[in-house]
Amino acid sequence: MEKLPKASHPDLLVGVNTIDDAGVFRVSDDLALVQTVDFFTPIVDDPYTYGAIAAANALSDIYAMGGEPLTALNIVCYPKGIVSEEMLGEILRGGFDKAAEAGCLIVGGHSVEDKEMKYGLAVTGKIHPKKILTNANVQPGDALVLTKPLGTGIVTTAFKLGTISDELYRRVTDSMLALNNTAAKLAVEFGAHACTDITGFGLLGHAWGMARESNVGFIFDANQIPIFAGAEELADQGFLTKNDRSNREYLKGYVHIDNSFSENLVRVLYDPQTSGGLLISVSSEAVEDLETELKKQGVEDARIIGRVTKEHPQQITVVQA
Repeated sequence: MEKLPKASHPDLLVGVNTIDDAGVFRVSDDLALVQTVDFFTPIVDDPYTYGAIAAANALSDIYAMGGEPLTALNIVCYPKGIVSEEMLGEILRGGFDKAAEAGCLIVGGHSVEDKEMKYGLAVTGKIHPKKILTNANVQPGDALVLTKPLGTGIVTTAFKLGTISDELYRRVTDSMLALNNTAAKLAVEFGAHACTDITGFGLLGHAWGMARESNVGFIFDANQIPIFAGAEELADQGFLTKNDRSNREYLKGYVHIDNSFSENLVRVLYDPQTSGGLLISVSSEAVEDLETELKKQGVEDARIIGRVTKEHPQQITVVQA
């Protein structure tokens, strides 16, 4: 990717030069477009639920920038003859309903035959050019808030390959289905400096992207990080995605975790998430009010999990406070 040309334009406010969740292009002094795309293979058995989760996951990139989704295009890759028309219809219906919940109109799309089912959305949103939340504006002294628990990769892998309780399945599915719209709105309202959503690179990977682009250090308190009950036990049984290894390799030399922590906890911190929560960097003066309001408005798992320091820039440290 480093060898590819990079777009340059006076109205391109956020492009590929930073590790951000979406691109932003200014249309006027008070309007910019936010654009993103995301799709993936099924992680649950129910077609409708899969479609809705895929849509929520794609929409999350718009919310992570502080934007509001407007329109979306379906992206469909499917094995004809294996995925029936009825199943495909349910996947698309799930995506349509979740987009509608977000106030986003699906206006078309494209499909191709493929060996494996894949579904997602290309989403366009809007934002004020001066209210963009990027990865590159974290401030020393900020507090860090995470809005959803970790462990979706481990739990969904266990669901595919083993057995999990109905309660855990519902808990994780409900979390992946939940839009990040309320968290994004409140992040902007409380003056957040930066934000990202936690997806394929896990908490540590996406946090490092923020730390790198802002040239600051992150310190996480392991005791405060929300984790789905049962995820660490499933990690101990070996239910890990292939990204557990690739995320570790990607972050080698940038993450410091004391040997006293269990390996299962470490696995959760590297675990790739699907439709994960937002990681919000906000001033220490505003963080408690933000956390209180998040919980008041239904983001019940929101937690203050760390702080930002000017020491050890571009490094992530996990401690037990």
